Amino acid sequence: MTLHWKLVMDSGDPHAQADFWADAMGYLVEDNSALIGQLLSQGHASDADTVESHGRRAWRDLIAVRHPDDPYDEGTGVGLGRRILFQRVPEAKTTKNRLHLDVHSAPGERDAEVERLEGLGATVLRRVKVPGGEWVIMSDPEGNEFCVH
Repeated sequence: MTLHWKLVMDSGDPHAQADFWADAMGYLVEDNSALIGQLLSQGHASDADTVESHGRRAWRDLIAVRHPDDPYDEGTGVGLGRRILFQRVPEAKTTKNRLHLDVHSAPGERDAEVERLEGLGATVLRRVKVPGGEWVIMSDPEGNEFCVH
């Protein structure tokens, strides 16, 4: 049996992180506005639980991005494939990630990809060159490390 999964990242500003990673990876920010509208009308959520993002209502403390080619539930907007969920937490990141993403650029395009990601708000931490390969370690706007190959 294959399990359905998503990567969850703690965040101080989930919507800014979702925007960064959607732009970085060519993903789409999920649109949960239909579900939110339904839950608001039923009294299961309040306006305080939501914000406006991308011209639509979104959860204040949660937002996900999904691969544009993967299926999603039209009633909820929730992706059913490759996705990253950003959840608000009160504390800032303080130590090295125990899990990170590797982003693979097109052959010969790593430097251009690094430059593009810097333009989105990422920071180069260091460049690695070992007998097994080369990559660039970067951090996203909240300091989460990831590698560009």
